[in-house]
Amino acid sequence: MLIWLIPASIWSQNRLEVHVSGVETSTGVIQVALFNSDSGFLKSDGAYRLSSVNAQKGTTRVIMENLPSGHYALAVFHDLNSNEKLDTNWIGIPKEPMGFSNSRVKAFGPPGFEECRLELVRDMAITVNLE
Repeated sequence: MLIWLIPASIWSQNRLEVHVSGVETSTGVIQVALFNSDSGFLKSDGAYRLSSVNAQKGTTRVIMENLPSGHYALAVFHDLNSNEKLDTNWIGIPKEPMGFSNSRVKAFGPPGFEECRLELVRDMAITVNLE
């Protein structure tokens, strides 16, 4: 049977616990977008999985379950007015706090997928700092 040749990691399901720190108020929601490719990174329809939870001042915990092993990148923002979008000014600079896995917001634009990439091969917890 060929099924025995397929690596067991394909069926492996993992849990990613995201600790979003620097949450200044309990108003609004924390929005988390999980991306699994460079081509879809930071595109509104490119997220592999989306999650949102009510904001908790200080640190807000977001749990994403049943994720296959692989490479991912996270983009997180504090949706202060709960309108389900990142509000920006007229030149595109975010007006709401945001953060990324393994990277910081750059002076001239967001980091790329490779800068934010993490490898998920087992349950893990990470911290994303809002700026």
